[in-house]
Amino acid sequence: MKSFPMFIRTTGRRVVILGGGEQAAQKLRLILKTDAQICIAAPPLDPELRDAVDRGRACWHQGPVTPAFFKGAVMGFVATGCPGLDASLQALARVASCPVNVVDQPGLCDLTTPSIVDRDPVVVAIGTEGTAPVLARQIKTRMEEILPPTLGGLAESAGRLRNAVAARVPRPLRRAFWRWVFAEGPYRTWTRGAEGDAMVQIKKAIAQGAAPEPAQDGSIALIGAGPGARDLLTLRAVARLQEADVIFYDLLVEPEVLELARRDAERVFVGKVVGAHAWPQEQINARIVAEARKGARVVRLKSGDPGIFARAAEELTAARTAGIPVEIVPGVTAACAAAASAGMSLTERGVANTLVLSTGTAAAGAPLPDSTRLCGPGTSTAFYMAARQASEIQAGLRARGLPGTAEVTIAANVSKPSERIITGQLAELAALVRREGITGCAIILVTWPMAAAAQRPKHAPRLVAAG
Repeated sequence: MKSFPMFIRTTGRRVVILGGGEQAAQKLRLILKTDAQICIAAPPLDPELRDAVDRGRACWHQGPVTPAFFKGAVMGFVATGCPGLDASLQALARVASCPVNVVDQPGLCDLTTPSIVDRDPVVVAIGTEGTAPVLARQIKTRMEEILPPTLGGLAESAGRLRNAVAARVPRPLRRAFWRWVFAEGPYRTWTRGAEGDAMVQIKKAIAQGAAPEPAQDGSIALIGAGPGARDLLTLRAVARLQEADVIFYDLLVEPEVLELARRDAERVFVGKVVGAHAWPQEQINARIVAEARKGARVVRLKSGDPGIFARAAEELTAARTAGIPVEIVPGVTAACAAAASAGMSLTERGVANTLVLSTGTAAAGAPLPDSTRLCGPGTSTAFYMAARQASEIQAGLRARGLPGTAEVTIAANVSKPSERIITGQLAELAALVRREGITGCAIILVTWPMAAAAQRPKHAPRLVAAG
């Protein structure tokens, strides 16, 4: 290493910033995360810097800059935007023995600014000694995915209990106790949003003088994988995948999504897709419960959102009946993904103020639902799993008064490399679905403008089918 990574205490210490423009503002944003005493030196200040001064978060030095300005500062940032002036200011800082970072001039830097993952008080700093800042940002992105946004709160709360742990938990048991806090029950409870319950678990364990024995039962997480692209997963979904012992996944889950899981996690394909179920739902329910009872952290990975036409209710009931902790992690649902790919909004002031989610598929042996019964002016309706019922939906919309000339957009394989966008008219919706070979799990979206807006050509009714 040519640079030694370390954390510098800022409490009660000065940090100086030289410059009044955007480069200086970028450094200010970083230092505002600390409790340092900030002093800015520049003739004029841009609005962002001036706001920090007006709020009393920074002071403004408007006089000449000499070595005395740097005296006692723990660090400085030189960011005037003028290379010659920056070099001169760096020389003055060196006279005062103040280490500085000079923007865009690595050869003049005593310090380099890392990419930071902030989960205060947990902070991860990533540096490349100024050689590859883009790589540092890419690593930061991965770390942001791995570390739950609420992790800092757990660390801070645990810190307040350290004295209590030292008093009640014997020294030989403390390492296991803290591992349990940050890797087992309290961690999982906290990161799913139940901070109060997590604190109850920790305090109960402190009172007992040790972490509890491992529970016999594991847990189940019903996770929405979104429409396909893995960067549409939530950070919580990624975290649960990386904790999972067993993952039950559907046909529509993309392989790149599974790459985010622990490499040693067992992966079980259950093959569910519209019209073709490799496993009956009852078998899936029984298997995920059985694995959780062995103590495994089970993930049931579903395309889209688990709570929207994904039979999550049946799996929730099975888990709760067995007394197993169960969590739902929402995902980007097909209606939102299809509308985004088509460049349209599902609601719009003066055009559509109601959104209805419906389905074109019924349970085996049941009659098809009357999917279009709620369609009308001012309503956007999403028809899930509706490709095979395109003719019925087309006829139902026409019967309710939507003209056959309404613009139709069909989006297939939304957010995936094979995504396709096809346009046409409502009168040919069924023919388009057949001609383009859209089968299986598809969605149709229709926006029916309010009567007052119906004459505006740019707001013509649009439909989207996504497979």
